[in-house]
Order: sequence, then C-alpha cells, then structure tokens
Amino acid sequence: MVEIEIDGKKVEVPAGSMVMDAANKLGTYIPHFCYHKKLSIAANCRMCLVEVEKAPKPLPACATPVSAGMIVRSASDKAVQAQRSVMEFLLINHPLDCPICDQGGECQLQDLAVGYGKGESRYEEEKRVVAPKDGGPLVSMQEMSRCIQCTRCVRFGQEVAGVMELGMIGRGEHSEITAFVGQTVTSEMSGNMIDLCPVGALTSKPFRYSARSWELSRRKSVSPHDGLGANLIVQVKQGKVKRVLPLENEAINECWISDKDRFSYEGLDAADRLTAPMLKQGGEWKEVDWQTALEYVAHGLKNIKHEHGANALAALATPHSTLEELHLLQKLTRAMGSDSVDTRLRHSDFSLAADVKPWLGMSIADFAQLNRAFVIGSFLRKDHPLLATRLRTAVKGGAKLSILHAADDDQLITIANKMIAAPSDWLAALSQVVAAVAKAKDIAAPAGFEAVTVSDTAAAIAASLLSGDNKAVLLGNAAVQHPQAAALHAAAQWIAEQTGAKLGVLTEAANTVGAYIANANSGTAPVFSTPKQAYVLLNVEPQLDAVNPQQAADALKRADMVVVMSAYKHGMDYADVLLPVSPFSETSGTFVNCEGRAQSFNGTVKPLGDTRPAWKVLRVLGNVLGLSGFDYETSEAVRDEVLGAGVTDVSARLNNAAKAAPVAAAFGAGNAPERVTDVPIYFADAIVRRAESLQKTADAAAPKAHLSSALAQQLGVVAGDKVKVSQGSGSAILVAAVDAGLPANAVRVAAAHPTTAALGSMFGSITVEKAGEGK
Repeated sequence: MVEIEIDGKKVEVPAGSMVMDAANKLGTYIPHFCYHKKLSIAANCRMCLVEVEKAPKPLPACATPVSAGMIVRSASDKAVQAQRSVMEFLLINHPLDCPICDQGGECQLQDLAVGYGKGESRYEEEKRVVAPKDGGPLVSMQEMSRCIQCTRCVRFGQEVAGVMELGMIGRGEHSEITAFVGQTVTSEMSGNMIDLCPVGALTSKPFRYSARSWELSRRKSVSPHDGLGANLIVQVKQGKVKRVLPLENEAINECWISDKDRFSYEGLDAADRLTAPMLKQGGEWKEVDWQTALEYVAHGLKNIKHEHGANALAALATPHSTLEELHLLQKLTRAMGSDSVDTRLRHSDFSLAADVKPWLGMSIADFAQLNRAFVIGSFLRKDHPLLATRLRTAVKGGAKLSILHAADDDQLITIANKMIAAPSDWLAALSQVVAAVAKAKDIAAPAGFEAVTVSDTAAAIAASLLSGDNKAVLLGNAAVQHPQAAALHAAAQWIAEQTGAKLGVLTEAANTVGAYIANANSGTAPVFSTPKQAYVLLNVEPQLDAVNPQQAADALKRADMVVVMSAYKHGMDYADVLLPVSPFSETSGTFVNCEGRAQSFNGTVKPLGDTRPAWKVLRVLGNVLGLSGFDYETSEAVRDEVLGAGVTDVSARLNNAAKAAPVAAAFGAGNAPERVTDVPIYFADAIVRRAESLQKTADAAAPKAHLSSALAQQLGVVAGDKVKVSQGSGSAILVAAVDAGLPANAVRVAAAHPTTAALGSMFGSITVEKAGEGK
C-alpha cells in the first residue's frame, strides 16, 4: 500500500493506483470527462489536471501513478486555472444548443461548465460542424458536433461489449467519432454508450425529444427478461414509461444493462395492449366487466372438473412471471385438484429428478472471477448478454473458455477450445470429455465409457478444466431444452465433480429460478404433449413460447376452455376469455435471479385501462371459486408465504446435483438434416416482441434458414435463394443463408417468430428443399 496526501487528507491505496483512484477513495471529486472506472485510461480530455508537489506543471489525475509521500492539490489556484483553461478549449467548438439537447439537465459538460467555464468566449471564429452519422435504430448520432472526443464509447465497445463498432478518424480539429463505413451500431449492449457519453453526442433514438430529464419521475425496478435480474431505473412522465436506465449494482449488473433491458419499454404501450376483460360469445369477442369474466372462468373450470376430473385442468406460465403470480397460479391449480402446472415451456426432457432446482451454482461475483469455464449449449451473447460481458472480462484477464455448441457463432470472446456438433451429437461429444478427464486423472471412467475414443479437442477441454483453481461447467438454454437434457446434465455433473469445478445452469428467464422456488413446475412431459380440456395461460404465447408450436396449437384447439391472462391481445382463435394482467411496470412483485437472489420491486406506473396485476386476479379468482387461503392483502404477503419474511437469498434451497449416472453415446452418421434452434434475443418474451425500435435491429430480422456449406452444396442452394423447410405437419418458406460454422447436417432455424411458428419441435429432423419458382 502507498500513502499519499490529497488536499490535506492522507489515504492509502494499492501500488500502481492512479491519483484519481485515491481521490475516489477519499470522496474527493476531481472534474473529468474521459475517465470512467470501468474503462481503460485514455487521459485525452485533460479536465482532471491537478497540482502535484515538485512537478513542474499540472498532471492528469487519471493517468498519474501514486508514489509514496506524494502531495496532491486538486483545488489549488494552479489546478483550478489549468482546469478552467481545458474547459475553455473544450467549449471553443461546442455548439450552444443546450435548450434542445436531450442531455440537458444531466450533462457533465453542462455541469462542469458552470463551475469551470467563463461567462463568454474569447473565440469568435466559426465553430466546426461534424456531419451526422447513422447509429442504427437505437443510438442517435445526429449531433456529433457536440462530441469532445473523450473516446468512452470507443473504449466501451472494444473493452466491455467486445466489438469495436465506433472509432476515431482524423487528427486535431478534424478528429471525429464514426462507425465503420456503411455499418451501424449493432451490439446487444450498445445503449450503454448513451449513458457513457458525457455530452449530448450520443443519445437514445427512441427517447429523443420526448421528455426533459427534470420532468421524469425515477423509480427502481428489476429487469423482466434474462436470468441476471439487472437493476433498473424506470423513468416516468404522465403515467407512461419514457426511459429505462441502469441502477448501479456491482454485485449483479455493475453499471450496465443490455439493450433488451433498456429499450423494451416501448412494448409496454404496444397497439395490441389488452385493457379490458373479453369473452367470446357466439364467435364474437365482447368486452365485459371483471366480475362477469371471473364468474365465467370459475363456472367453466368447475364444469370441466366435474365432467372430466381435476386432471383435465392445466395451468401454464412463462418464467418471466413474478414469484407471487406463479405461487398463486400453482396454489389455485392444486386447490382445484390438478397437479398440471408448469413454466418449462421450451423443455423437451423432463426426466431430471424433482429435487434438481437449477441455478448458476455460484454468485454472479464468483462467476466473474472464474479462470476456467466450459459452456455447453448456449447462444451466450444473445441469451445472456451481461453474463457474457462478465465472462469476456474474465477471459481478458487470463481465464480460458471452452464451449460445446451446434453453431460456431462469434461470441466476441477468445475461445480456447470448441467442439461444434449437431445437437444429437452433444452427448457423444461430452462422452469424449468424460473419457478424457478419466484418462488425464488416471481413474476409471464410468461404466460404458471404456470404448469411447478421445479427440484432441476433448483432451484439451479436460486439460483446461483440470488446470484451473476457480472453474465451472455451465449448461446453457439449448442444453436445458435438449431432448437429452438429463443425460447432458449427468455428464456435465460428472465432469464438474472430477475436475473440481462448480456445476451451473445459465437460467433462461427473469424468474426461472423463482418458478422452482414457487413449486410451479410439476409436469413430467412436455407441456402440450398430453392435451387437456382446460388451460389457464399466464403471459404465455404458446406458438412462440412452446418447444413444439404444432403440438401447442393442436392441444389448444381441442380444449373445451382456454383462459388467456396476458397484457396483450392474442390467442383470439383458440381462447374463450382474455383477462388483461399487468406487465412488470404496472405491478409489484419479485424475481429470483440465476444466483438465487430474490429482488422485489413496485409498479412504476398505474395499470392501463382495466388491467389488473395478475396476483390480484388469481387471488380474486380463488375467492370466486370458493377456495380457502386466498385472502392476501398485498403482494408482499404472498412473497413472504413463499420465501419467508425478510428472506432475499434462496441459494440454499437450490440444487444442481442429479442422482443419475452419466451414459456414454457415440457420434451418429450425420446424414439426415437436423434442426439447430436459437431463440432470437428480441423475440424471447412478449414485451420485447412488441418493442418497436428493437424490432428494427439486425437481431430482429426475419429468421433465415441457415444451411451448412455441405448441405447447401448438396441441395444446390446459394445464399438468398428461397427454401421450404418442413417439420411434422407444418412448413415455412424462408430465405437461405450459408453458415460455414454449422455442422455438415445442420439447418439453423430460429424459434419464437411468427414465420417459423408452423414448424415442429426445436430439436430433431427437418426437411429442406429448394422452393419452386414464385414461392
């Protein structure tokens, strides 16, 4: 530790720290623009000049290393004069457009100009003008004349997001930040550049000119999307969500959020919002009051139970629903006598033991410290953008990442070892790693693995896992949804146990873990595989959320009664009643994130129209059905019934350990085309599907049929051709793309999109043929 003095106060900091770090530790503010605690040092704004005793001139605090006995003055006449001079230079070319700038009221340049700027400029020459740029549908680059070349956006892309989408061209007065020629900003983390910009050069395109910062109310919330549970500041004006920003929480999302978290709020006020209960009468939909709707639902459910038995009832919810909603849904279903309640809509293997309650297996902070990781079956960047950011940082610090997947996507992370295989061969690939670990440790392989041959890649993965001291084997969304999910889990568990690694699951949705805690997963088969007479659907859009849309559509059309509880109008062709329930912004509730942390939040705006929070609807429905135990006054009472009063950490109740022994498998012939399925980042849940600006991004483009090079050549297909892909009783005409990173027999077709909703399971065989002319 090194002791220095700043403004008369002594402080100890680690050797190699900068003066800025010491000032931050003391709580002493030094003005700055280019410095950011999460980015590398650039030292190009010079605003943080301070006086250092015995130094001939002021030095930048962000780039001056501490030394023993150093005496620093941040507010001396010499330091302040230097800071004022820098401010004068910065304002020479800055446009005086504060009254119309979106950054007005929260602008670092504006704030510091008050303290360090002059009342008038000595410069009378014309200001320079920088041409606007196209930053894509999310980031506005229309006022680049405001840019002060701090390069925060450039460094963020390179160092945190993993892709250098912006850079600086020109020198001196002609320097400017721009995107690469003909390209826009497409990173799933791009919105953080808006927060980082200390002036108004980069602003939010969806928010642009819609409100002033001082008009907005600020309310805390939690992301309803992926499993991380990013903390949010939701900003509201006149009862509408206008903007979403990150709430800094170093243990979870640091100071970042993904674009999905940031811009999905546009979907909250989508044109198809359901704002009043609706009944289908005589084939026509009519709006009714809540009492009529709930009595209709209660009467229908009682009749079906009476005629077909309680097992004819099923309740399904997405894992984006709150803990309170899921608890009351399962409680109501079981009180009716049925055990058919589930949130695992995209799962196809339910043979894992009931005592497995999957979670990350460690805290997010521990995840960030991994030095060896083996990720199985994950579209990592798009499924878990913020966890991918943590892993990217770890790899840059020396960690080694290995993957087993069906697509060789660019994860923007240096990957040490990768096995790319069709989904049906994942177990065979893991079998090789199991055998490699046994061989490297000179121990007996599990029964049945004696004849497994070890590839060089499998041996390298085993060696990597055996070499680290802080390591994990992680199952991604695709591995959990796989038809052999239990066998993959068992193999991964054996590898983790024998290498001293932790076993973790990269959980799919905001409340995947909470669904297990609420006991809302009880099925033993895919949710629509056995048709029921009555379905209650909570936030579910079956043809986009189910593992097999064909199966879902068939089951719903055959049902006597389908109750849709949703914030949006959908299912009009198969539903009997639509009940408008609140999205996360209009209800209080709790999400349990991947590390087992329960985070409660309040509604940020009032429910739209006659919309009601789903937990209240389920509570009243329980009363109308005459069930006991539905007398809650608040959502907190429901939460405490599940978690216990004051409990926020439920990791002790979670368990990744299965009892099944690993089973060996051999690689198949790989002749028949096989489907590889991703869930696009901006189609993963109901809210993002309706977020207008996100739907304009490259990640929201209509799905293509991505063929391996070998398969495309075999079919005589080139990129841009139309092909017909078929599964079961359904087919789709899609534009073909050729992907050299796919296994030879693989066809990658996205799920969760209307154009592919007619297809069958997310896994299994698929037929591809060149589409005829005119199709």
